[in-house]
Amino acid sequence: MAEQKKSPVMLIGIVAVVLIAAAGWFFTQGSGGGSNQTAANVASDGSGAADAGEGRVDLFLGDENAPIEMIEYASFTCPHCANFHTDVYPKLKAEYIDTGKVKFIMREVYFDQFGLAAGLLARCGGDLRYYGIVDLLFKKQAEWAQGEGEAVVQNLYRVGRQAGLENDQMQACMQDKELSAALVADFQLKAGRDDVSATPSFVINGEKVANQGWEALKAELDGILN
Repeated sequence: MAEQKKSPVMLIGIVAVVLIAAAGWFFTQGSGGGSNQTAANVASDGSGAADAGEGRVDLFLGDENAPIEMIEYASFTCPHCANFHTDVYPKLKAEYIDTGKVKFIMREVYFDQFGLAAGLLARCGGDLRYYGIVDLLFKKQAEWAQGEGEAVVQNLYRVGRQAGLENDQMQACMQDKELSAALVADFQLKAGRDDVSATPSFVINGEKVANQGWEALKAELDGILN
């Protein structure tokens, strides 16, 4: 699978554009209109939060003391990230995260204002529901990440309602300028520190690892465990 790439200069510099664009649109538009019907709530499968040393606290899945720490840098608007979460992540979760072998952390990368808006939506259900909403955002990426401006806002609201979120709740999340600034600052700090210039990218036990298929990733993890 190919990766979505930006040059290092673009990756760090674009965050200012992201924040300005988000502040100019997502925090003032999108009432979340339409039906307020909700589907069953997304299952809460977030395991906890880990102190990343700097920046915001990382949310993680799995055993905090697992022998492998795997960090994924992903953009909600990156098709290859959606492919990873559809094709590889379910196997990774079943065989390594749920069995206590891998502590998994996803760190968001913002290539555009839509990715930042999706990140704000993912946090609307609280920490324990974060990864469940992340899952839904990737599975529904082709449905919500289409169009411009207001169309994307309304698409995200529809995804949120499927996750059991209320319109007022989502509107408050989208208008949280303090959180958006903190998310962008955290992205700048950690992506810059780990020299991330493409998504998805991975850091496994401190070593940067390129995107790869399931069999190659499985061999990498088994090699560490053995």
